Amino acid sequence: MAPALGLGALLALLGVSGGQPEVLHSLHFLNVAVSEPSPGIPQYVEIGYLDGIPFERYNSERGRMEPLTPWMAAEVEPGYWDGETQISERIGLMAATDLERVGGLYNWSGGLHTWQRVCGCDLLSDGSVHGSHRYGIDGRDFISFSPETGTFVAADGVARITEKRWKSNGYEAFQLDLAQSCGEDLRIYIEYGREALERKDPPDVHVSGKEEHGILTLSCRAYGFYPGIIGINWLKGDELRDQETEWGGIVPNSDGTFHSWARIEALPGEREQYRC
Repeated sequence: MAPALGLGALLALLGVSGGQPEVLHSLHFLNVAVSEPSPGIPQYVEIGYLDGIPFERYNSERGRMEPLTPWMAAEVEPGYWDGETQISERIGLMAATDLERVGGLYNWSGGLHTWQRVCGCDLLSDGSVHGSHRYGIDGRDFISFSPETGTFVAADGVARITEKRWKSNGYEAFQLDLAQSCGEDLRIYIEYGREALERKDPPDVHVSGKEEHGILTLSCRAYGFYPGIIGINWLKGDELRDQETEWGGIVPNSDGTFHSWARIEALPGEREQYRC
């Protein structure tokens, strides 16, 4: 469940709270590997996101990095997809090795296990680039890199063994190089998708109600908006009812837009007093 987006939270989402630099653009990659692939569940999947929009995808079943947006398909240089496919193949092999090594440390005796990585960077309004790098095992935090301290942060004893090995291999210093190269890639992708990224699509809003056991649940759904920033509030009369409101996340659509929702419970006789 997403937290209530009051004024402070909304300002934080917009990147304008506390005098901190605003996030202008972001580039992130989600990588997932499984120990026991099966039909429909590839051994390795990778998705690239620009400003929260999926723009390219690789999975080991198809064996090819592919575009997910028209501008990505049209703008890249010849040979780009071959090169990205080779990089993804190498990361997939690394992920399988990591999963096997970690499984040995955890004394797994089989079963389905997952390796996840989220890495990327944000371009801030002061011109700086903030990199991030996090790993998870079976959906739990495992190890992450802290740009503030320049060190890895391990979640448990097994992760600390990995942290020690990574430190001895110089991976901490390498993180700064990764952030710099990520920033360079981000600026290139921004140029590829500038026309799409700078558009403004207003939401298509639908309100519905369902009565059950003497309680009326009112839902306000916003579809097809871009960029992926929105505040949805329920009011009773002129009063904000954030304390009683439940929010959904801001979720990308396949066409590059976003959708979200907010709902609230009310007495059936008070329906006309509420508005979204």
